[in-house]
Amino acid sequence: MSVPPPPPTLVQPAPREPAPRRRLWWHRLILGLWYRPVEVMDEARDRSAWGAAVLMCLISGGIGVLTVEAFRQQWSANRTMAWQLAGLAEAGVLAASFSLGAVTHAIARTLGGNGRFAPTASLFIVLFWVTDLPRLALAALLPTGTTFVQAATWTTWGFGYVLAVLLIRGQHHLSTRKSAAAVSVQMLAALALLKLGPVR
Repeated sequence: MSVPPPPPTLVQPAPREPAPRRRLWWHRLILGLWYRPVEVMDEARDRSAWGAAVLMCLISGGIGVLTVEAFRQQWSANRTMAWQLAGLAEAGVLAASFSLGAVTHAIARTLGGNGRFAPTASLFIVLFWVTDLPRLALAALLPTGTTFVQAATWTTWGFGYVLAVLLIRGQHHLSTRKSAAAVSVQMLAALALLKLGPVR
């Protein structure tokens, strides 16, 4: 004689909670953009990174100020005035970086993107300065017209452009063509004015 199956229970198991996303520390974000950029940007999706963005602006702006001959002359003449000029330069870098991030987000939204402002703008600022840091470091040590520095300029710019396209594609769910269009104006302007232009 077979044993009848137990009656069905009305108590359903509680749904499993999704695993919490681990915190993306600034050093993992900054260093990870160099050796595992796709994985890091996927992990950083829909996350703000204003702390890392401000840090990179301050570091890059500080290195950039040290490479300007006018600052060195002012430092020899009047250090108090030199510090004030450095502070103004840092504030300018912060404002310009925020504008770059805001413009990138606005263009992506105009092209049909659906990403949020804070993750797009802050991560764009981070990758922009992270990829430019080697050029800044070399320009602080070597003449900017040397072949080595110029090669580093084009290489880091190209790497930053590719990362910016991947960032917009992931954050705004746009095609690669539209993502490239969303960052082209900003990256070309940065190449002409900041990297190849008189401001070094």
